[in-house]
Amino acid sequence: MRKSHPVRRAVLATAATVSGIVLMLSLKPASDPASAQAGGAAQPPVAGQEAPQGGAQAAANGTVTGDAAQTQYGAVQVRLTVSGGKITKAETVQAPKGGRSDQITADAVPKLNQAAVAAQSAEIDAVSGATYTSAGYKQSLQSALDKAQAAGSGAAQGAQTVTGSVAQTQYGPVQVRITVSGGKITKAEAVQAPKGGRSDQITQNSVPKLNQAAVAAGNADIDAVSGATYTSAGYKQSLQSALDQVQAAGSGASQGSGNAQGSGDAQAARTVTGSVAQTQYGPVQVRITVSGGKITKAEAVQAPKGGRSDQITQNSVPKLNQAAVAAGNADIDAVSGATYTSAGYKQSLQSALDQAGG
Repeated sequence: MRKSHPVRRAVLATAATVSGIVLMLSLKPASDPASAQAGGAAQPPVAGQEAPQGGAQAAANGTVTGDAAQTQYGAVQVRLTVSGGKITKAETVQAPKGGRSDQITADAVPKLNQAAVAAQSAEIDAVSGATYTSAGYKQSLQSALDKAQAAGSGAAQGAQTVTGSVAQTQYGPVQVRITVSGGKITKAEAVQAPKGGRSDQITQNSVPKLNQAAVAAGNADIDAVSGATYTSAGYKQSLQSALDQVQAAGSGASQGSGNAQGSGDAQAARTVTGSVAQTQYGPVQVRITVSGGKITKAEAVQAPKGGRSDQITQNSVPKLNQAAVAAGNADIDAVSGATYTSAGYKQSLQSALDQAGG
């Protein structure tokens, strides 16, 4: 039998190896999981953000403004127009700006607005290249949907979930979400709480106690947890904001059946807290009391403080409060020398009016 030449065997072996590699490559799946992940399927969350309550659709008519969501590049805040239980318009009250953010915002925000109207929920895809803006948009959108749903659910529809405004504390933001059924708080949870360093331990110890206290008391008149003064104060502030929204939504049904001899004003009066407006010098938040369709009282829950801001706040806030009551809307003049505080006041005031249906 004739022997194969060694060189010939080597050539044949090499050819077989190459053929095998080509065959393996031809069987490679069309989609590469690593490539899919690199395409941006996973999105880094905004600090303190919880997963959206998917499928929660708007249930009221009118305009509602979500809470401002703080992102790495600036605040994002969404306002919705709702008609017939559906979102008919979505717009951004705030979005990151300055430098490259201007270009990203100009590209992403219209797409996010369109997606919100199309999806009728906060379950929308992030815009490529605008991860943080998209995440903040979805968070504020969910907040607006919570408010719209609470406003439209009424007492007859049973349980409703409402998210309070973000309360800024010295150690970080605090935000409370409550579930209300039969006029009582059945569940309270912290959507945001201070974190990092010693704050983790304080939050872990205090928040469960505050949640229990809120359910037990049924209101925001709860005791601060020892060693968690700032967290407790922020919790109570956000809890009161959530309760204000519930009261605004159900005031007609819950208050009208009480005192038959009570005046119309007494039955219709309700208190609403606007979203926090972030300004260059600090947050501004407005609370109003509405009766008979008119603003009877306006007050600043938060205003810039520290250094010269104390003097500016002391001078401007009383004037802004008076102007809000006199005008009955957010179309009020800025106070001279307090441009940023005035702008933030008007923004939060409009948010409160949106919730009150004014």
